[in-house]
Amino acid sequence: MVKDPNRRKYPLADRYIEVVSEKLTGEVLLDEALKMVASTQERMSVAQWIDLMSGETWNVMRIGFQLKQVRERLAKGLVDKGVLRTEKRNFLIFDMATHPVSDSAVKEEVIKRACTTLITRATGSSPSLAEQNSPVVFQQLRTVAMVCAAYAANVLENALMYLNHEMRERAYSKVDELLNDYSVYPFGSTASKHELDGKELQMEVVAAVLNVYTKMDSIL
Repeated sequence: MVKDPNRRKYPLADRYIEVVSEKLTGEVLLDEALKMVASTQERMSVAQWIDLMSGETWNVMRIGFQLKQVRERLAKGLVDKGVLRTEKRNFLIFDMATHPVSDSAVKEEVIKRACTTLITRATGSSPSLAEQNSPVVFQQLRTVAMVCAAYAANVLENALMYLNHEMRERAYSKVDELLNDYSVYPFGSTASKHELDGKELQMEVVAAVLNVYTKMDSIL
């Protein structure tokens, strides 16, 4: 978030964001998004950037900010990593590329992470001081972001189909709880122990994105 004490007067999703480091992540879509935010002199909020990049905006002057062919490019990235493979399938008179799973262990691990997060009471342990500069401290937050995004996109049920009815109900209750806890800042009571000193502005951005999820039609 833009470091401005007055930002707290505005809802999370309406606060302005800025790029403080243009170091690339190595993920094509993330890097494209990073360059877009860094390229404009106009300050925009989290909600505005989500509208622009998703193509939900009606402003034709900003159509260039839309991320294009997202699904296909994500699939290609997973093909490059060996998770998916590319096959040609004939649909009537057309040949279309499909991307079936090549490495089922990766898929199973993602499903396991999602289900474990959603059917256990704990949301993870607090990192030690020695771990605070390690990517390990972000693993729980990344998993929370993943399951909340899947819920907002209405595809979480694909991971929960392996659970019985009672477990699925518990999982949906838990994802509601996670959205409530992580879509505000400071994070809610069950999430507060995962906060990192000096990372407030970055954590606000995470909370703002999840806050936008709570307003999406698919989860209302």
